[in-house]
Amino acid sequence: MEITKLVPKKKQGLVVVLTGHGKGKTTSAMGMALRSAGHGLHVSIIQFMKGDIYTGEWDGVKLLGDLVELHATGKGFCGIQGNPYPHAEHRRNAQQALLLVDEKIRSGLYQVLILDEINNALDLNLVDLNQVLDILKKRPPEMHLILTGREAHPEIVARADTVSEVREIKHAYRKDIEPQPGIDY
Repeated sequence: MEITKLVPKKKQGLVVVLTGHGKGKTTSAMGMALRSAGHGLHVSIIQFMKGDIYTGEWDGVKLLGDLVELHATGKGFCGIQGNPYPHAEHRRNAQQALLLVDEKIRSGLYQVLILDEINNALDLNLVDLNQVLDILKKRPPEMHLILTGREAHPEIVARADTVSEVREIKHAYRKDIEPQPGIDY
């Protein structure tokens, strides 16, 4: 059987929003990173709120070689799970992450930019709406931009090309089952 490789007539970067209160937003974005690497696209992943607890994608993306890079810029989830850092420190980190986003956009090296948990960062006032809208304006027309996290802002949703909402139906956590490596982190 011959496999057909589809090529669009016109390459166009998409803005994809993955939001909702269910599990799988980051996982979906990581799947797009894997898929993009399969097409030889260069991917930069910037995690806005992860960084204090190990997660498997940090080492998993290393297996994809030079095509995918990951930057965990946060200090964990602001205000939950006993996170000890004050809001001001979380905001400083998120503002530094925005400088990294700008650097990645200006470099011209990446076809895919994933901003993991940026919706949460916006909802918690770690970044401002005008800053996120500026990213949408600055990105090159052929760059895919993926924004994950709960509580996606209505203006971001309105400007996106694709929006998926992940809804929890059932979660093992609710049955007091601890998070499992490879599935939950």
